[in-house]
Amino acid sequence: QVQLVESGGGLVQAGGSLRLSCAASGRTFSSYAMGWFRQAPGKERDFVAVINWSGGSTYYADSVKGRFTISRDNAKNTVYLQMASLKPEDTAVYYCAAARGGLMRVGPTSYDYWGQGTQVTVSS
Repeated sequence: QVQLVESGGGLVQAGGSLRLSCAASGRTFSSYAMGWFRQAPGKERDFVAVINWSGGSTYYADSVKGRFTISRDNAKNTVYLQMASLKPEDTAVYYCAAARGGLMRVGPTSYDYWGQGTQVTVSS
């Protein structure tokens, strides 16, 4: 069992930056691939970024490529999402998720554990 707790969300002006953190419980964090997803009101939950078990491979949605960076610290059981050049369309609840096996996945149904989410609001 893995429990995930996101933090770092908030209100920011367009063009600004935020760093989200996701702290995981359990001793097997390094065996999971970790992903970030987001969900805006009335919309489906969309893939944002994923990082493999070691941190050596990452993959991004086209909408955030070049602006967001995913990273992880296995010693701290934490995954991060550094967000820069934020746009109003980035406004959403952001969720982190863990997938067994350590390989990168983009579909939300491929993930086994989810956090409760953190709100990010970007004002224009």
